[in-house]
Amino acid sequence: VQLQASGGGMVQPGGSLRLSCAASGFTLGYYAILWFRQAPGKEREGVSCISNSDGRTNYADSVKGRFTVSRDNAKNAAYLQMNSLQPEDTAVYYCATDLSGCRFGVPASTDWGMGGRGTLVTVSS
Repeated sequence: VQLQASGGGMVQPGGSLRLSCAASGFTLGYYAILWFRQAPGKEREGVSCISNSDGRTNYADSVKGRFTVSRDNAKNAAYLQMNSLQPEDTAVYYCATDLSGCRFGVPASTDWGMGGRGTLVTVSS
């Protein structure tokens, strides 16, 4: 039972990537999903979340207007479209269940549920 992020890679500043989050062993549609990241030497940072009930989304100020979270319950998957990437977006990105339901903004780490392996995003010229 886990979530696995994929789709990372290396892009130049201003570029785009689309990350995918695949669920195995459970039905993703029952859960709100969040994306978080961890840059080298930094604390983990919640990036975005999407509810499972009404499709509500929330974003950290650092990515608002550049990142878009979505989900496809029929495919048991969620996505993070990242545009206008900057070097400060370089990090390992993870997806996890959001125990807060994405009701009150991007949740604190105390509300991060089960996750799994992340995917590395490197933004560099």
